[in-house]
Amino acid sequence: MTLMGAASHATASYVSDQLEVTLRAGESVRYKILRMLPSGTPLDVLSTNSESGYARVRADDGVTGYVLEHQLQLEPVARVQVAEMKARLDEFMKEPDSLARQLASLQAEHEALGHRAAKLEKENQALSDELAEIRHASTHVVEITAERERLQDQVSALARERDQVQEENAGLRERTNQRWFLIGSGVMGGGIFLGLILPLLRPRHRKSSWDRL
Repeated sequence: MTLMGAASHATASYVSDQLEVTLRAGESVRYKILRMLPSGTPLDVLSTNSESGYARVRADDGVTGYVLEHQLQLEPVARVQVAEMKARLDEFMKEPDSLARQLASLQAEHEALGHRAAKLEKENQALSDELAEIRHASTHVVEITAERERLQDQVSALARERDQVQEENAGLRERTNQRWFLIGSGVMGGGIFLGLILPLLRPRHRKSSWDRL
């Protein structure tokens, strides 16, 4: 028995649009029936024999056997195609809802990002304002420090001037006291002198005859 059309790779085929076909252990009706394959069952065709008309196939669960080649077709049967189309249609019907949910989720995420961006913008503006205040305050600190140093210099100069005036005032007071002392001494000496001289300067009275009586 010669095998014809042996494929290097398994070819996907389907049981033809019949009620069911037999999967046998060999290439004739004499061989044992391994199972009944319902219409639309997917099979992998491993090889074909044009003389016997059988094809060696493998089911999805790994079981291998033989079926008549004319009972196979490359496309799924109409019933399977209808079922697949219905399943795809159901998926398509579900997609709008899924897309709507995804769109709502994206919109919510976009809105959240917008709020976050606005918050970050406010925080950035607040930090910029604070930095400007710090820089302005730093400028004032420099100005205040310079003004304080200038005032300290003025205070030191005034203190030196005060000390100098106090020294001059003390000297003037001492000189004034000396002058008053000299004046007082002069007045006292003049008084003593006058007290001694004035009696001598009085005119003497002559005794009259009446005085002698």
